[in-house]
Amino acid sequence: MSSLLGVILRSIEYGSIYALAALGIVLIFRTSFTTNFAQGVIGMFNAFVVATVMEKWGLGLLPAVLIGALTAILTGVIIDVVLMRHAKKVSLVGKQILTLGVLLIITGITPMVFGPFPKTIPQAIRGGSFNILGARLSHNATFNIIVTLALLGIMLLVLLKTKAGLSIRATASNENTARLMGIKTKNVTMISWAVAAVLSLFAATMAAPFSVVNITFMNDIQITAFMAVVLGGFSTFHGPVIASYIISIANNILQVYIPQGTIWGKPIVYILILVFLIFKPRGMFGKEITKKV
Repeated sequence: MSSLLGVILRSIEYGSIYALAALGIVLIFRTSFTTNFAQGVIGMFNAFVVATVMEKWGLGLLPAVLIGALTAILTGVIIDVVLMRHAKKVSLVGKQILTLGVLLIITGITPMVFGPFPKTIPQAIRGGSFNILGARLSHNATFNIIVTLALLGIMLLVLLKTKAGLSIRATASNENTARLMGIKTKNVTMISWAVAAVLSLFAATMAAPFSVVNITFMNDIQITAFMAVVLGGFSTFHGPVIASYIISIANNILQVYIPQGTIWGKPIVYILILVFLIFKPRGMFGKEITKKV
């Protein structure tokens, strides 16, 4: 029992990373009406900023992350103002191709800016663990989970209880109607891109201690986050977050408890998602959008 609990607790930490990335993807989709294939590399680029600032300036993790958050905001604003804002009349597929272009550009310029060698980002809290019913959970994992839940809670409160959140939900529901009601939808989409970039940075910063910071270390997180958005449903903000934790827990349980789980665990999860989508194509929390005529 303690072994299973340990797997679930570790899965919650990984699920928190996926949830941050997934929320950024669905936020862009709901406000800019495009699937952002560059979400992962945006986090990767700004994780290089954090690692470089720590290496060159000798700063601690927190001030380095704050600087990285500023560059992430700048990255999101530039992508929206320079590129996406001028693609309003482009088809949905065209917008997706544009985000693929952003992915290629960032992947190409990252080694030019930061050099070809990987970098490292340490854990926020080094060493130590809690004993929870016989299972061990590190202090850093606990910190990551608490920070993620706090961020998700703040995002939910902003979306549901504030005027800014109402503007985002109105734009996500119908951009033209929101504009007629006096909402500055251009500002909403710009803020959404900035927030999504910061969420991607936080996901990258939490994931970096498990490996190294290189141009591909966010690829698996990006794919899993997309799976979570598809499973949870593109039409909700909370669905992809919940799906992120479900996928993480299912994946880790299969990897631990089935033969050759490290090989077959993830493919089995993807197959189960595919089967689920056959019966519920809009995802767990997706809603059918009907147009009145």
